[in-house]
Amino acid sequence: MYAYIDGKLVFKCATYVIIEAGGVGFHINISINTYSKLPVGEHCKLFVWQHIKEDAHTLYGFIDESEKRLFLHLISVSGIGPGTGRMILSSITPDEIQQAIVKGDVPLIQRIKGIGPKSAQRMILELQDKLKKEGVDTLTSMPKYNTVKEEAISALIMLGFVKNVAEKAVDNVLKRETNSLSVEQLIKLSLKSL
Repeated sequence: MYAYIDGKLVFKCATYVIIEAGGVGFHINISINTYSKLPVGEHCKLFVWQHIKEDAHTLYGFIDESEKRLFLHLISVSGIGPGTGRMILSSITPDEIQQAIVKGDVPLIQRIKGIGPKSAQRMILELQDKLKKEGVDTLTSMPKYNTVKEEAISALIMLGFVKNVAEKAVDNVLKRETNSLSVEQLIKLSLKSL
């Protein structure tokens, strides 16, 4: 429901912040990673995810979009809820988490409070292929689209195609077409060749 909340930072501690936006104070749970990167001063912008349960509506905040994407990957794993996802992001940096999953580093993941050997193995099993397919740095760095080609490749990857297959399809279309194409046209033509 919410993408981000931008407003006055009224209160902050290691586990949550209160941001006033539009006359409403939002209680947002955060990780230690986000806490350490919060700007000094009154103004604050956090990317948020809302968790809705029968008895509570809880907001989780992230300093940048990449941390939020990693959190969503983590909670997609069976047995890992938002609280554990926040604990993971508080224990080690998002870069270290991503590298540990890609490399299958069970001992590093097990050191996180609340993660046992089975949970660590499940996390690697369920996320390793996703993170490898997306590319090592796509999660922890925001994509920057400099060209129509790069944006089209990124869109194809988000649709589920492997990076090298998407690149090959886009390159083939660009070789065939002499006119300049919009991103949408390039994606549609590439999809036809996949």
